[in-house]
Amino acid sequence: MKTLTRASASGSPADAAQAASPERPSISTTTSGSASTTSTLTSVAGGAVGTKGALREAVEVVVRSFGKHTQGYGRVNVVEALQEFWQMKAARGTELRSGALVMYESVPSTSPPYVCYVTLPGGSCFGSFQYCPTKAEARRSAAKIALMNSVFNEHPSRRITDEFIERSIAEAAASCEGNIGDADDPNTGLGAFRFMLESSKSKTLLEFQELMTVFQMLHWNGSLRAMRERQCSRQEVLAHYSDRALDEELRSQMSQEWATREGREGPGLVANELRTAEQELQDARLAGRELRFLKEKRDVLMLALGRLGSGHGHVEV
Repeated sequence: MKTLTRASASGSPADAAQAASPERPSISTTTSGSASTTSTLTSVAGGAVGTKGALREAVEVVVRSFGKHTQGYGRVNVVEALQEFWQMKAARGTELRSGALVMYESVPSTSPPYVCYVTLPGGSCFGSFQYCPTKAEARRSAAKIALMNSVFNEHPSRRITDEFIERSIAEAAASCEGNIGDADDPNTGLGAFRFMLESSKSKTLLEFQELMTVFQMLHWNGSLRAMRERQCSRQEVLAHYSDRALDEELRSQMSQEWATREGREGPGLVANELRTAEQELQDARLAGRELRFLKEKRDVLMLALGRLGSGHGHVEV
């Protein structure tokens, strides 16, 4: 099925509705996307630019513009600029569950290209999108794409409003070939999606990312289907997980489920899934897309592989 226009901050409306509706065949959640209604600016941040050169140029323009207004003219220290951006947001009253600290994670490597991921205080994740000959350059590359998305996220079109909700519901219904009237029924996938959007009204799409990622992970892991089979209503599931962060406990639980699944279905299941996840993550990273769901998926599978005591290692493809 055709994927919606890609943007930077969250899964598409179809992805979100699918995550809340485990009975339907999966609509791809391997590419980050958002409604085309979010604005043409954000499609640049999400990798909808036709060439890597255009993406690099767009990033540099935003970084220089932000740096000029905060650090004056001259070379911009993009790592400092990104941290300063989120500290300013916290100082202005933005509620950040984990504080304003920007977190970096370098992929272990003894030779280039080096790879670095950055997780923003709101939960979104981005990665170095260029060939990086040093670890410091990889960190700067990740900070650049994260800063551009952070700046774009302040655009009014990135805030969840009544108008945005209605457009997103309509696009999700069209993409899923569903009935838009189902959006008024909390027992349907569209209805659950509406509930998620309504509960996040006035938030930006980056702030909505944490909730979206939790349900994407539950859908991918098979947990939503399992809860449905135990006769749990969608309202109960949404109420339980709406304020749940993706933490070590949830990752550990999911990794155990994957290890158990391999024990049932045969050896190689987790390793094969991990190879696919690595490729998806690399493709999205190089395109400058938001990576939280793909990276969390990869991390869970690596934990599961460790539980199995496998000799297979992490391969950044």
